[in-house]
Amino acid sequence: MSRARLPLAALSLASASALLLAGCSQSSDASKAAGDKAAPAAAATGTKPAPFSKGKVKVALVRQSGAGDYFEQWGNGAKAQAKALGIDLTVYDAQADNAKQATDLSSAINSGAQAIIVDHGFPATIQPEIDKAVKKGIKVVVYDVETTNKSVISTKQDDASMAQAVLDVMGDELGKGAKVGYVNVAGYAALDKRDSVWKKTADANGWKQEFKVGKVTDSTATDNVPLVSAALTQHSDVAGVFAPYDELAKGTVLAVQNKKLQDKVKVFGADVSNADIQNMTAKGSPWVATAGTDPSAVGAAVVRTTALELAGQLNKSSVEFPAVAITQDFLKSKGIENMDQLRKALPALNLSKVSTADWIANVAH
Repeated sequence: MSRARLPLAALSLASASALLLAGCSQSSDASKAAGDKAAPAAAATGTKPAPFSKGKVKVALVRQSGAGDYFEQWGNGAKAQAKALGIDLTVYDAQADNAKQATDLSSAINSGAQAIIVDHGFPATIQPEIDKAVKKGIKVVVYDVETTNKSVISTKQDDASMAQAVLDVMGDELGKGAKVGYVNVAGYAALDKRDSVWKKTADANGWKQEFKVGKVTDSTATDNVPLVSAALTQHSDVAGVFAPYDELAKGTVLAVQNKKLQDKVKVFGADVSNADIQNMTAKGSPWVATAGTDPSAVGAAVVRTTALELAGQLNKSSVEFPAVAITQDFLKSKGIENMDQLRKALPALNLSKVSTADWIANVAH
């Protein structure tokens, strides 16, 4: 690869629009710690259009899971932006229970919400309720959900580009013909897209996939440690492992360390949060590359997208959020320990110009 020896984070500054990621995460309270401060709202200067000119606007946020560092930050950004816009936001959290998410969506439809944001979820269980909401005239905005309803606004990140960025680094680190491991789960739109890139890249590099394991639960990182540990017991000679979701990457890192293979096995993940930064920069960490967005900024941007759709000003059916790619070397060289420091070091994380208008009090880092 021609850009092989450039630090991936430096590359992302030059071409951030090409690197996109679907953020997913579950497991930490690090978002409550220093280094994840809520951004103040930039003052609105324009006149509010209907329905915002008539007082509080009722919106529901229906989440497949709000647990963990990344999603807590995403939710904090959404709540801050809703407050700045005068939105009465009701949040439903299914806690990774797909049946409950469908029930929550039904409750949101019957709550009188003028718009519903659906954050992740399985189309098979929520598509019928999405269709009901649209039929009732409710504006529906989905984040990282594949939907067949043409009236739904889709917000997402380009998982294929994100995965390729990290896998390009993996190719540089491991070379051709390496033995590798893979930790992923089928059925999630973002992870399925990343899987397609993995298959093509692994084949192009002649990598020998020694194992594939993985599952998503409400404690994904912890629950994947024994799965990856067992795989590494049988295949301790792998040079690297691709785990394209930060909770899967965290579990993989723990397994590699438990097997005392951190000097031999490199981990390539996805997403970025306070906990991820701490994990990557810890002494002896095998997690060497990731890619991500600012979850707080993304949550805020999804709410702004919803507001523009309610006001009849969006004029598009989909919105994508740019991400940056990040290496362990970059984090360490810049002394980055948390998201606030990362935002300053990588201005490309800022989404203040995405889905905005002069009447919107913009919450963005």
